[in-house]
Amino acid sequence: MGSSFSFLILQKNYLATPSPVPGLGDLPESCAASVLVYLDPPEICKLAILNKAFNCASSADFVWESKLPKNYGSVIQRVFGESDVFPKDLCKRDIYSRLCRPNPFDGGTKKFWLDKRTGKICMSISSNGLAITGIDDRRYWSRIQTEESRFHSVAYLQQIWWLEVDGEVEFPFPAGSYSLFFRLQLGRAYKRFGQRLCNSEHVHGWDIKPVQLKLSTSDGQQATSQFYLKEPGKWIYYHAGDFFVADSGKSTKVKFSMTQIDCTHTKGGLCVDSVIVYPGEFGKRLQRF
Repeated sequence: MGSSFSFLILQKNYLATPSPVPGLGDLPESCAASVLVYLDPPEICKLAILNKAFNCASSADFVWESKLPKNYGSVIQRVFGESDVFPKDLCKRDIYSRLCRPNPFDGGTKKFWLDKRTGKICMSISSNGLAITGIDDRRYWSRIQTEESRFHSVAYLQQIWWLEVDGEVEFPFPAGSYSLFFRLQLGRAYKRFGQRLCNSEHVHGWDIKPVQLKLSTSDGQQATSQFYLKEPGKWIYYHAGDFFVADSGKSTKVKFSMTQIDCTHTKGGLCVDSVIVYPGEFGKRLQRF
């Protein structure tokens, strides 16, 4: 979490010289905590350094439990299982802090985290966690190490006739709406003398027929979208569709795919980084396409 929550640790010599005039520092801890419940986590963190009353109140379990997903226990079980990686005796504030980090699961092919401000679930699924037709044939695909991916690796398509990428995730998503995106780039980025450049020599075929993106859920929801891939050298989030979770008490399975199976022409020069799942309101920020 870095510095975002580090100030919640009470430092020695915290108290300043007492003032004879009553102020916020004279608030009972329970009253201060009742105020913090109505604030978002960054605001709680700012008030925690205001005085001792708010600092102590900012550690109250009921304050941070109100910021956690209602089914956070199921989320922890899904991601960490019975392992000792996630300590059993953490207070609610520390649980929130831990879940705001990118937490890998399913063999490191997926990561989830809580948005620091809202406590809502975000998720990324790496290209290694996708079923890509022909991925083991070096004539078509290769794995490229890169700092531009959350997973430090992307799948690069040199040339192919039949593009098919499938994936799925089963997760106890909290109730709410979600948007799913494919993070793609035309061309292969590299650095020269510290400057980012893009090799577009293999880019072709994406302006002839659109790529089709699909998603479906275990409760029957479906969405489809089509895009012509464009703008070599830029990572673009292509919106596959949205889904809604009504019941936090059970897991939702989401299946998704990207295809371009018109075999009248080849296509190539595509980097597939990941599939992203964001809360619906966040997804609107990414909907360039």
